[in-house]
Amino acid sequence: MRRAVRESVSGLPREFWWLWTSTLVNRLGGFVATFLVLYLTSDQGYSAAYAGLVVSLYGLGGVVSSLGGGVMADRLGRRPTLLIAQTSTALSVAALAFVHHPVAIAAVACLVGMATNASRPAVQAMMADIVRPEDRVRAFSLNYWAINLGFAVSAIAAGFIAEYSYMAGFLGEAAMTLLCAILVFVKVRESRPERTGTAGDGAAEVSLMTVVRDGRFMSVVGLSFLIALIFMQGHVGVPLAMGADGFSASDFGTVMALNGLLVVVLQIPVTRFIEHRDPRRLLIISSLLAGYGFGLTAFAGSIGFYALTVVVWTLAEIVNAPTQTGLVVRLSPVQGRGRYQGMYTMTWSVATLIAPLAAGFVIDRFGSAWLWGMCAALGTVAGLGYWALMRNLSRDDDGVSGQAGSGPGGQDSPGTKGAAVQGTATKGAAVRVQGQGQGGGERQAVAGQV
Repeated sequence: MRRAVRESVSGLPREFWWLWTSTLVNRLGGFVATFLVLYLTSDQGYSAAYAGLVVSLYGLGGVVSSLGGGVMADRLGRRPTLLIAQTSTALSVAALAFVHHPVAIAAVACLVGMATNASRPAVQAMMADIVRPEDRVRAFSLNYWAINLGFAVSAIAAGFIAEYSYMAGFLGEAAMTLLCAILVFVKVRESRPERTGTAGDGAAEVSLMTVVRDGRFMSVVGLSFLIALIFMQGHVGVPLAMGADGFSASDFGTVMALNGLLVVVLQIPVTRFIEHRDPRRLLIISSLLAGYGFGLTAFAGSIGFYALTVVVWTLAEIVNAPTQTGLVVRLSPVQGRGRYQGMYTMTWSVATLIAPLAAGFVIDRFGSAWLWGMCAALGTVAGLGYWALMRNLSRDDDGVSGQAGSGPGGQDSPGTKGAAVQGTATKGAAVRVQGQGQGGGERQAVAGQV
């Protein structure tokens, strides 16, 4: 066991561990994303409809800043983008503790969403820059593990803090985020590769239109969006289904806590198992596991069965997260990693806005069984899409590798199999209206907020 742990953490650059520490500290301070709805409804006395509007604006801010943060990471650099985003997050979260007018709360919440989400493309691009291609799966899985561990601890601690003072929770998150910015400023160096291309080198200039015109990459974005819609149901469809079956909020929290526990326990050993496996099979299998894992919820009627479904789609999450984002790194030219990561991150932000509305419409009009059937169908479509995409990608593999150029840390190509875990994603701000800030149900929704 000790040898396995040593092999999992050895050989990674020092800058990675400082960035990893920053991620852990950031997640340990997480409060707003988990308790925003309860703060607005229970503490401030606003309606659920208003709380839903505010959280939607929080998510909308994330959609806007996904692309903006990616552009900043490429133009200004990864480190300046992180410093600006984390400092802005600290200031806006602190401001949220002191504003009480409904318009002011909505505006500041949107700013918090923008600032929080702006750091994600920079983090992902920096990790791709500083970690060797052959170590990326392991490195980003370790980062994903830190996100989940930090959230598990912060969710418990934040619950006790909220009982005492919501203001203390907001200011505590602001202080922890500011500590992250200081840590990055003192210990983390800029990792953006130098522009060495000539005027005629297409790899030297990458714009957002370059990303949009990249049909192969945009196919990945579309498939990622389908996967995001499926995983979002853990925070929308599942609580609605459990409520309709007569289960309490604590029952839902207990079931969803299993998701976070499994990720913390299994992420590293599963990563060791899949690290050198064929990414094509992993993406297909994880898509099917996600779709049919949620599809099984149609037959759930007990806590045990709901827990079984969580186990299935959590395994899909553990496999899909590093492999999926590794494909993003593989298709991203070095000089455009920020923009490519920003476009990828945006799919989860958009899913945050659409999934709750779509789930509510389907359940109200057709019933929850249709929702779970659609999840299974989406998983099947995504699996087939990955099969077709990766089959073509394997034939063009040399071309993908060749477009990357070279960067620091010895990675001569992002075409090598690797990963830059998204934290997934920003899996769900608007969902808190349904989940009411319960326990493990929020962990996946903020996995990417580092």
